[in-house]
Amino acid sequence: MPMRRLRRCKIVATLGPATAQRSALADLFRAGADVFRVNMSHASHDDMRERVHMIRSLEQEFGRPIAIMLDLQGPKLRIGSLKGGSVQLTRGAHFVFDQDSTPGDATRVQLPHPEILSALQPGHAVLIDDGKVRLHVVEAYPKKAVALVDVSGTISNRKGLSLPDTEIPLSSMTEKDRADLNAGLDAGVDWIAVSFVQRAEDVAEVKKAVRGRALVMAKIEKPQAISRLEEIMEISDGFMVARGDLGVEMPLEKVPGLQKRISRIARRLGRPVVVATQMLESMISLPVPTRAEVSDVATAVFEGADAIMLSAESASGQYPIETVATMNRIAEEVERDPFYRQIINAQRAVPDPTGADAIASAARNIAETLDLKAVVAWTASGSTALRIARERPDPPILALTPNRETARRLAIVWGVHSVITEDAHDVDDMADRATIIARKEGFASAGERIIVVAGVPFGSPGATNMVRIAYVEN
Repeated sequence: MPMRRLRRCKIVATLGPATAQRSALADLFRAGADVFRVNMSHASHDDMRERVHMIRSLEQEFGRPIAIMLDLQGPKLRIGSLKGGSVQLTRGAHFVFDQDSTPGDATRVQLPHPEILSALQPGHAVLIDDGKVRLHVVEAYPKKAVALVDVSGTISNRKGLSLPDTEIPLSSMTEKDRADLNAGLDAGVDWIAVSFVQRAEDVAEVKKAVRGRALVMAKIEKPQAISRLEEIMEISDGFMVARGDLGVEMPLEKVPGLQKRISRIARRLGRPVVVATQMLESMISLPVPTRAEVSDVATAVFEGADAIMLSAESASGQYPIETVATMNRIAEEVERDPFYRQIINAQRAVPDPTGADAIASAARNIAETLDLKAVVAWTASGSTALRIARERPDPPILALTPNRETARRLAIVWGVHSVITEDAHDVDDMADRATIIARKEGFASAGERIIVVAGVPFGSPGATNMVRIAYVEN
């Protein structure tokens, strides 16, 4: 029997030192990973190419398409150096950010980003070291800013800087990102995750550089993106709720509501959404998660997220395989819960007034009414499978595609099991081969029925326009 997941929600596992060997990647896949993420903040081009090569060899071993996500680092805002390596900032004290490269002290430090100094305004918050030290600007000048310390603490050389109130006139792509992007595209990655997105133009810039060779996922991690959420999501192929970064730059209590909002918009648009960061963080050093973490993962699955993501847990943690297996068990258990289907159905969006969306909605309704065993989508570009996945049907989704790249990209989409096969020649071939593959892949047995969704003429991307009920023969 071919390998088939028993859950609809997908799992993204980040690769790192703890999972650098091919055997570890194989174990991650067996444990439940559907997508492998390469974080270019920590990986060299050679590391990335080696991992892509290993993942592609795993595809051959397991006979399943696997998606690879390349996560671009984006601009890294940092303070300059300090005398002695670190200083203590005291609440109520004034502290200056300027362009002087001389090592700083308890009164000042270089901010080696002149465009940031020119963008700061009185009242803007300045967070250092993931918000451990907090200040706000009281005076702003073209070449320096005077801030007041609100939360005291120690700052050290080159610590990261967050500016939740400041729209920074920087592209989301640095020269390093451009080099990483080109290397990743040459290696054949499937998804590009874009960091530091503030506006729709940031995503458009990456899509222009990609030219269709991969799909582009916007990481929603900055307050500036939240204020333009709809336009950013309209242009993106997928979305990541980067809750760790959101929780630094926004009040923590706002993050759960934003997670739900982004998930609902993504489903309405019919594009995949990944819920990410700090999902099973205690398993970096412990073999079991906390009850709160289990509940957190379960909430994302109940919401109908396309995928849930592990970061350091699988990249550098002590228990990467156990973490993926734990996440897999949580998702399977949630999807067996009697309330799961009620919640998923209640969140269903009204179909757009297009023939393709009407067909997808009708196919889901027919499949559930007649208790059909699978919804089979013939799809060249992945569009038909995405439309059906948006409906979150009760029967599983089997996507048949002639394009290996499409099969890999769909590995991140809720409920989609992809099989690579040559395109259908005619309507009869479409139905016959759908039943044969559905039986072979374990979706249906002889005498059972499936529903087949396709576009005619075959091979025309996005032309979903027909459904057919088919019997699985002996």
